[in-house]
Amino acid sequence: MNPVRPATPAHNGRRTVAVLVRDGVLPMELGLVHQLFGTARSASGERLYDVVTCAPRPGRIRTDADFPIYAVHGLATVAAADTVLVPASHETDEALQPGALDGGLDGDLAAALRTSPARIASICTGSFVLAAAGLLDGRRATTHWMSSDLFARTFPAVKVDADVLYVDEGRVLTSAGEAAGIDLCLHMIRRDHGAAVAAEVARRTVVPPHREGGQAQYIQRPVESEGLTSTSASRAWALTRLAEPLTLAELAAHDAVSVRTYSRRFREETGLTPIQWLTQRRVDRARELLEQTDHTVDRIAAEAGFGTGASLRAHFQAGLGVSPGAYRVTFRGR
Repeated sequence: MNPVRPATPAHNGRRTVAVLVRDGVLPMELGLVHQLFGTARSASGERLYDVVTCAPRPGRIRTDADFPIYAVHGLATVAAADTVLVPASHETDEALQPGALDGGLDGDLAAALRTSPARIASICTGSFVLAAAGLLDGRRATTHWMSSDLFARTFPAVKVDADVLYVDEGRVLTSAGEAAGIDLCLHMIRRDHGAAVAAEVARRTVVPPHREGGQAQYIQRPVESEGLTSTSASRAWALTRLAEPLTLAELAAHDAVSVRTYSRRFREETGLTPIQWLTQRRVDRARELLEQTDHTVDRIAAEAGFGTGASLRAHFQAGLGVSPGAYRVTFRGR
């Protein structure tokens, strides 16, 4: 990991944050950067950042909404900024490949990012831009969970972590889907000016200063279709008996095969061991009950097959990075 570069104050004592937009930019991501950094204040009430919008070429920029924006500044702003934020553009991001010109990334843009001394961060699939410019090779990074598999295949030199809200690798940072950009910006403000300033920005914006867990809790896992694989019958049977203490031997017996054969076929078909799969399905069942009922954690643990509330909490923390109580608050608002 590269050492953190201390941000250089601008001539007015404020640090410059450049938001680098491209055609197809998501207005929410552009706006949240201006909102969060733009409202950061010192104890005496002085603004701490200047936030400017720039583009590879100044002028009219399409958004993914029904209105355009106009970027006055060009790539020179990237070289002069203390921090550069790259929001997503679903028009082009997911088609980018390693390398600059031949990978679909504008050569001037790639060069500006590679040579800038600034701290550089991305929101959502803006990570594809950083990866295409070569900034993420050998580093941990994240992106929106829906694009994480493509991201990992396209940029094998990047260590993709699809579960977290953001990754801080020192000079280069990445975040998950749109709202995770809020978490990332607050993290950078906290790193620059301390927890009190970041907490005040969060309070003004009416968002939590720190969210528990990662984006794994937002991924809806599909239930496999029945009848497509040789272990599908036992899996469908198990889904109706999640509250029972199912064993590997019982699952194999349902498909009338040996435990060894069943385990081999199961991993070939699902990529998981039977016990791993069963644990995931029980977590999914617990998620449904937390979202849809007022049952206690102990009752949900019993109905989902974890037995005790302590076991449910442990599996929830391991699988989703958040407690059952925090998950319920997030998805039920209470």
